[in-house]
Amino acid sequence: MHALALSLSAAWLYPAWQFPVWAAETLDVSAHKEVQPASLQTLIALAVRNDASQAQLAAQSSALRETAVASATQMDPKLKVGVGGLPVDSFQFDDDPMTNISVGLMQQFERGDTLELQARKVRQQAEGVDWQIQARQREVANSITQLWLELGYQQYAERVLRENQRLMSEMAGFIQTNYAIGKSEAQDLLQAQLQVSRLDDKLQANRQSQRKLMSQMSEWLGADWLSANASLAAGYQLDGAALDAVLKSHNGTSQFYALLAQHPMVAMTEAAISASQTQADIAGEAYKPQFAVEVMYGYRQANNMRGEPASDLFSAYLTVDLPLFTDNRQDRNRAAAHYQVGAAKSQKDLLLAQLNARVNALLADRQSQTERLERYQNSLLPQAKERTQAVERGYQNNTAQFSDVINAASDELALELELARLTADLSQTSSTLAFLLGGQALQTLAPSLTDQGK
Repeated sequence: MHALALSLSAAWLYPAWQFPVWAAETLDVSAHKEVQPASLQTLIALAVRNDASQAQLAAQSSALRETAVASATQMDPKLKVGVGGLPVDSFQFDDDPMTNISVGLMQQFERGDTLELQARKVRQQAEGVDWQIQARQREVANSITQLWLELGYQQYAERVLRENQRLMSEMAGFIQTNYAIGKSEAQDLLQAQLQVSRLDDKLQANRQSQRKLMSQMSEWLGADWLSANASLAAGYQLDGAALDAVLKSHNGTSQFYALLAQHPMVAMTEAAISASQTQADIAGEAYKPQFAVEVMYGYRQANNMRGEPASDLFSAYLTVDLPLFTDNRQDRNRAAAHYQVGAAKSQKDLLLAQLNARVNALLADRQSQTERLERYQNSLLPQAKERTQAVERGYQNNTAQFSDVINAASDELALELELARLTADLSQTSSTLAFLLGGQALQTLAPSLTDQGK
């Protein structure tokens, strides 16, 4: 009885070891390598297309560009119609030669190059929104990648749990048969049945996690996609060769500003700086005079002093706004505009510092995860397997309890899943790094995105 039970317990553990060992440094894809590139990249492209936030930002950019055209246009002329010199005793248009019906036009012109500068500022704001779209694309693509990797891990865990549940159920049936003929103890049967129930509970929690992940992905992929893709095959590893090449070129440094300067979020701050500088130029135009031109034509019906028809009148005026008192208006506005330029530049410096700190934190996580993966592969899992084999021999020789076999097998299963968890975490860390640093690492992961860092 003990020999057959040991055979089944060893078979229970074997499927977990059938899955290949991961190469931590290069992130070489093993399980599901054939489905990873096409499915993930297709999902990223679909999510980016369906993202409603980008449509909102695109509409905002178009609105700003239309506003730029309007901002560069002079004010509409003003029409002036009236009656002048009308005698109040008769209200007749032909009694007094001074009476005239006048029609005039007035056109006001902005100061200096104010209109052109205003249009430039709005166009720069539109460029900032365009960069915001690029940043949103990276955010969506990274979110989909994170969810896809997590889903791949959960699917791998489900396969391992199901196989072990099947083998444990067979073991429980075997022990029950032996128990019926008096060759097994009741506690062994109860222990096996308890282990089957525990695995069933883990499977239920696993299925719940998978459904939740699929629902989260439907935020970008749509409810129709969710209904049509109830069984999506995902993976939990990424090929990190391109990212390794990028990091190798910056080996030994903690400063990644050259790469981060090409990130869309940094480009957004550059657009904000340009818009602030243009606003400072607009403030400088306030020191220039503002002109207005007015022409009028007066029609007269009365006769002049000689009894002849009075001549019509024509008038022309030039109005100049002289900025003489600039202390509390123009000077203050210009100073405020220059402060805004400084604030925008400080915002860029702060963003670069934050992004660089985040990259270094992710690199620290990646290094730690790589070292832990090596420890699991080279030490923990081999030791767990040796322990399981030793406990099995002890159970065969009646020096160990069946519960010891279950505990050893459970520990080995837990380590196997922890190894997969670490692999998924390492891939998620690498994904975030790729979307931050851009370049070839981003193009390899999400070629559908327009990488501004080329």
